[in-house]
Formats: sequence, structure tokens, C-alpha cells
Amino acid sequence: MIDNYKSANTISKLSVGGLIVTLGIVYGDIGTSPLYVMRAIVSGMLKFSPDFIMGAISCIFWTLTLQTTIKYVLITLNADNKGEGGIFALYALIRKKKRWVYVLAIIGGSALIADGIITPSITVVSAVEGLRMVDPGINVIPIALVIITTLFIIQQFGTNAIGKSFGPMMFLWFFMLGLLGIIQVLKYPFIINSLNPYYAFKFLTAFPNGFVLLGAVFLCTTGAEALYSDLGHCGMSNIRVTWVYVKTCLVLNYLGQGAFIIKHPETVVGTNVNPFFVIMPSWFLYTGIIIATVAAIIASQALITGSFTIFSEAIPLNFFPKIKITYPTNIKGQMYIPLVNWFLFVSCIFVVLFFRESSNMEAAYGLSITITMLMTTMLMSYFLQLKKIPHFLIAIFVLIYLTIEGSFLIANLHKFSHGGWFTLMMAGIICTCMYVWYKGRNIKKRFTQFVKIQDYAEILKDLKTDTTIPKYATNLIYLTRADSSTDIESKIIYSIINKQPKRADTYWFLHVDILDEPRTLEYSIETLIPDVLIRIEFRIGFKVDTKINLYFKQVVEDLVHHHEMDMLSRYPSLRKHLIMGDFKFIMIDRIQTVDYEFSPLEQFVMGLYAYIRRIGIPDIKAFGLDTSSAYVEKVPLIVKGTTDINIKRVKPSGF
Repeated sequence: MIDNYKSANTISKLSVGGLIVTLGIVYGDIGTSPLYVMRAIVSGMLKFSPDFIMGAISCIFWTLTLQTTIKYVLITLNADNKGEGGIFALYALIRKKKRWVYVLAIIGGSALIADGIITPSITVVSAVEGLRMVDPGINVIPIALVIITTLFIIQQFGTNAIGKSFGPMMFLWFFMLGLLGIIQVLKYPFIINSLNPYYAFKFLTAFPNGFVLLGAVFLCTTGAEALYSDLGHCGMSNIRVTWVYVKTCLVLNYLGQGAFIIKHPETVVGTNVNPFFVIMPSWFLYTGIIIATVAAIIASQALITGSFTIFSEAIPLNFFPKIKITYPTNIKGQMYIPLVNWFLFVSCIFVVLFFRESSNMEAAYGLSITITMLMTTMLMSYFLQLKKIPHFLIAIFVLIYLTIEGSFLIANLHKFSHGGWFTLMMAGIICTCMYVWYKGRNIKKRFTQFVKIQDYAEILKDLKTDTTIPKYATNLIYLTRADSSTDIESKIIYSIINKQPKRADTYWFLHVDILDEPRTLEYSIETLIPDVLIRIEFRIGFKVDTKINLYFKQVVEDLVHHHEMDMLSRYPSLRKHLIMGDFKFIMIDRIQTVDYEFSPLEQFVMGLYAYIRRIGIPDIKAFGLDTSSAYVEKVPLIVKGTTDINIKRVKPSGF
């Protein structure tokens, strides 16, 4: 039997090792936000005022509290799908009850990927720009490009070796953030009063551009979605415990930057100097820049790994075509997707070369992620309904977070003309691909016709024994989409009987059921026609590889081991020497032909579907079949035309 799939991940339980690894995996994005948040806020300040700085810090603190701590750490982490998290895992939990929510999942997932494109660029460039504290004229662009290029190149070789150091390095990073902040807070203790929400209210009401600058404030929580997405890697307990340490260090650093700005406004205001590096002692500057750069690389790595995970989850959910996925290391979570890797690489290089300065990237950053958070809020409302949470509590949750995230979205719309258009454009492209693929698959599924297997039982029995037909294979295997064991696609029957009669000793129908549970891997077997036809049902979690050839081989070995089937060749000369019988896989590819008419919208979708399909890999490779024994038969979709054609017969000319 195929045992339930066991993840190689062993850090999900609360432990010291799990806490350290969690620091390296989860907090790259949100942990590097002090590099650019306060600078983005100060650059938008019309006139210096201590209350403005204290109000900005108050907004940061309450954003981290309401958005990250309460919504994600305390509430959303509970919406785990067998330990897995993320917007697609949340969708998988509710899709059978609310079928239309695929739209929310597609929009949210696309926006998350699109906004994340800027993460490596802004973090690496912001860190390297610290060198300007030493040499104001240094060109940081080539340095940033080298770091980013190296990072993407090494993905194909696996990051297991360097990944082991991520946890300790991020622990050091957060310790540095907290220590630098404490030093400045001790010099101006009054800054602690900024934690009072009164200052946040004053920031939004008393200053003309306070609301618009919520877009800059929002950058402090852009990595909150990663806490949920990495739930399966680290576990709820490890994330919640480490967040206490992470948030404390982040808040201390923001307080420290604010304290320095209030005491030394002439150093930062109007100078384009990054307050993050200014608060460092001069003797520590080089060390601080190095640590910041390492933290930026870790944040970038987390983004790349997260993008791989999102696309790998989108494929079995029918949001994206099957693409090549490899595993450079023995660790299951460390995958490599070439198409995604180089797409992100090209996008990041474009961002660096187009925006040039991290301050320009700040203006584009954060717009799309607000859309993801809004989608998560709406999906969570349906999840809470399924959990029988009282409706008034759900209403309060939705009202609070639609208001908060709606405000952030409105404030971030100010960034559209300053670069936000780029992330929205990328989100639109990804969203269109996912939507078209999902709808195109549904259109094809709608035109799939099923017949009853028992109606053809006698024909298959006779075909098996008809020696006038050349034997096509000892074991002939079809992958079927029929959910019921009594049904089969009419085109499979057509392939066996009509298109080219295919005589075999045993026919196999394999059905792959992609489950909402992420890690399940099991099978069941059923004899439909004794000694003629067998059906195998594979139940596979949406995070498990669909290596059907490997799984089928194990099933056959189990059957032989338990003396349930004789798999030796039926050819006497080969059977004499105990040679195993041959196997052939047939896959049916249903294609649209010019004879069929769709509605204009469906025709548009199917046209794009055909183009998007080209970026994927063939089903034979996607299912892990042996290409030497697997074949594809193309058949037309059975679609009723929109017009009835009645051609009239006439006599030949000359009669």
C-alpha cells in the first residue's frame, strides 16, 4: 500500500530549533521593513513636527498590532488546512461550499506574487544604499544586480546549505534592530508615548497628507501574509512565539528611528538620508550594512521560495498549467521551478533598472498586497461561517478589516502613477492567466461525455480474446477524469474500440483525485470486469507530486506481492523466463476544432487557453509517466453547434 505522505519537515512542533528556523523562513519581508518605512514617511512630510513623527510611529505600532498580530497571528493562522496555510490553502477549505470564491483566491494569489516581485529589489537596494553613508557617490545599482543575479542562479542548485544559517542570522538581525532602537529610546524616552493611539488619530486628522501617507505606513506589514503562507513550514506555535520577539524588536527600532529624527531633524528631514543607518554608531556602520544586506538576501530568498510554493499549489487547483518542478535537495519544501525563477529574475532586474532608487520603489510597493489582504479577509469570513462562529462576530471581523484594509488600499492608490501601475499590471497578467486556465478547464470538462462501463463489458471481453486483432499491449492504461467507477469518458471507449481497436490482456483505468488535504497519498483498487478491466483511484493531496508512473509501479508491486494478480508476460517465450508484461499508457487530449462554435466569451477564453497551455509541460511529463511507453491521442471536443446544418442531396450534373 501507499502510505500517507509524510512531509520531510520536522520543525512544525514548538522547539528551540523550530523557533530559530522559523525566524529564518517567515520574517524576511516584514523583518526588513525598517530599512525603508520611516524614510518613506519622512520623505512625504510637508513640514517637520514632532507630533507628525510620533503619529507615524503610532500608526506603525497599531498597524502591526491590528493587522499582523490580531488578524494573522491570532485569527487567520487557525484556518489551517491539515497544517498548511496561505490563500490557496484557505480557498481549498471552502471551495466545495462556496464555488465562486475561486475568483477571490485567483485575485489574491496573483496580487501576492506581483507585489512580491519588488521585495528582492527594494530590500537589496535599500541595504546596499547604506554604503552611501560612507561614500555618497557610490553606484549601488551594479552591486544590487550582482547580488540579485547570484541569488536567482543558485536556486537551481538548492539552498539547503546556506539555508541552515538563515535562522541564526535573522535572530542576530532582530537583536540588532532592537538594540539600535533601545539606544535611541534611552536618549529620548518620551517617544514611548507614541504608542498611544491618540497620536495615530492626530496623524490622520491634523496633518493634510496624513491619510495619503498610510500607504507608506502600510509597508511595515506587507510581510504579514507570509506568516500565514509559511504555516505549513513552521507550525502555528513557532510562528506565534517568535512573533513576540520579532514585533518587540521591530517596534523598538521604529521608536529609535523616531527618537533620533525628533532630536536631530536637520540630519534626516529634507536630506534623503535613511534614518535606519543614521542611528548606527559610526564604528558599527560597515558591520550593520553587511548584516542588513544578509537580511535582505534572506528576505529575497523567502520571497522566491514563497512564489515557488504558490505556483505549485495553483497547479493542482487548476489555476495554472502544469510546469516543470524539480527538487534540488532531499528536503520536500525546497523546490525549484525554472519558469517562475527566471520570470521573477527578469522582473526584479527590470524593477532595479527602471526605478533605480529604493525611494522610488517605495512609491510602487504595497499597492497590490492590500488587494491580497482584502481577499484573505473575505475568504476568512466564509471560513468562519463554516466553523459556526456567531454571525455578529463575523460581521465585526469583516467590518473592522474591510475598513482598515480599504483605507490602506485608498491611500495606496496614490502610488499608482508613481510605479504602482507596474505591480497592478503584473497582477493583472497573472490573474488573467489563472482565470483563463481555470475557465478553460471547466469549459472542456463541461463537454466531456461519460458512458456506463457495463454497457461495453461484453465488447471488451470479446476484444481481449479476438486474436484476429494484433495485440496492442499486455497492459493498456488510460487516465480517466470520471469520478464514478461505473463511468468512463466516451472518447476512451472510442479509442479502444473505434479509432483503432486495441486488444490487450488487461485494461486499466487510473483516476487521480486531487484532494483539499495537502499531504494525503493513498490508493484504492476495484475490479470492474473480472480478468479484463481494473480501476485504480489515486487520492493525492494538492501539495504532493503527481508521479503516477512511480505510484502505479508500486501498486503493481503490491498486487504481485500479495498474490492478487499475475503480472508476468502473456507471451509464452517471455513468460517462460519470468519476464514482466509490457505496459502502455494512453492519454486523451481533447482539442477544439474549427467545426465547433462557442459563445464569443468562451471562444476568447479558449483562444487564450491555447496560448497559455504552451508555457506548460505535456501531461505525460506532468503525471510523471515513462515517455517511452506513453502516448497521446488527440480527439475533438464534442460540442453542439450553434446552428443546425441540413445539407440537401441532389442528382449529379448531367442527369
